[in-house]
Amino acid sequence: MNILKKLKVALFSIVLISFFGCNDSQSTDASMAAPTISIRLADAPGDYDMVNIEVIDVMIKMNDDSDDDNGWQTLDPINTGIYNLLELTGGINVLLVEKFQIPAGTLSQIRLVLGENNTVVMDGEEFDLKTPSAQQSGLKIKVNEELLPGFTYDFLLDFDVDKSIVVAGNSENINLKPVIRATTIATSGIINGFVTPFDVQSTASVVVSETETITANVNNETGAFSLWGVPAGTYDVIITPDPTSIYADTILEGVVVTNGEITDIIAPIQLNLKPGSITGKITNAGIVATASVLVDGVTITADTDENGIFLLENIPVGEYTVTITPVTVTDPPLSPKDILNVKVEAGVKTSITPDITL
Repeated sequence: MNILKKLKVALFSIVLISFFGCNDSQSTDASMAAPTISIRLADAPGDYDMVNIEVIDVMIKMNDDSDDDNGWQTLDPINTGIYNLLELTGGINVLLVEKFQIPAGTLSQIRLVLGENNTVVMDGEEFDLKTPSAQQSGLKIKVNEELLPGFTYDFLLDFDVDKSIVVAGNSENINLKPVIRATTIATSGIINGFVTPFDVQSTASVVVSETETITANVNNETGAFSLWGVPAGTYDVIITPDPTSIYADTILEGVVVTNGEITDIIAPIQLNLKPGSITGKITNAGIVATASVLVDGVTITADTDENGIFLLENIPVGEYTVTITPVTVTDPPLSPKDILNVKVEAGVKTSITPDITL
């Protein structure tokens, strides 16, 4: 059912144009198109007691690999403070930036801005870590990573402490000259699909967690939708049409998402019509009867009430034979009765007329 395609810039550009270039009612709000990034800090083990750095800001520069101080933007880190790098090993890291939206393009550099409280502890003695003047505006890490719309990216800034701390000759200053490796993975994928009929205003959604649902509008000229930023996993895609329409919620189960890839749902998702109902009344006083219809091999039943009225609910659109079977024992016994060619329409209660006599 699903074909996973490796994400390529050219393909993605075609997808964007075909999905969203022709109509203002395109399926995903423009703000959702922006990639988001998270940034974590970790460290390789080093031969020190402690290495403390004070992180006060995290900044990035897009589409600019130059060394000047223009073009930097803050990412409003959520966890600033002093961190002992030697505690950030063995899979432990600290989340500095969480799902921050940035423009699509090339992430050229990340800057880790430090405060003044940077120290190293060796043999139980604490020393100030000096930051060379060239890096007082922040530690710059070259990245040059292409960030595409609709994806989330998780960057890991991995310090190499042993290479980052340098004793400066006769001055006995201990300098921080960071050696940092930035790695990333795309931590989400995209689901593309089509809905038919597409002239009904609908939304597509997947439930990611108890607190997060990703939703996109369905283009009502092409039927296309695109759900961006979906973490890897298997999901049910829910199509919710306008509640005033004749269509019901429709679910496509088992859609697999892989990080960094597009999942194309090849077959259009056909909206289900709202079910209808069938009601009627038997005229036999004091008699209880059961009404039944056969729907896709399953028998749906309803008993008559004290007034002889029955209601068969959630009946798909179609034409049915309704069978009325007496429950009350009589002498002589009453025979079942079939009502032929009962038509059910979407969202409509169909009344059998005239009343039924067994």
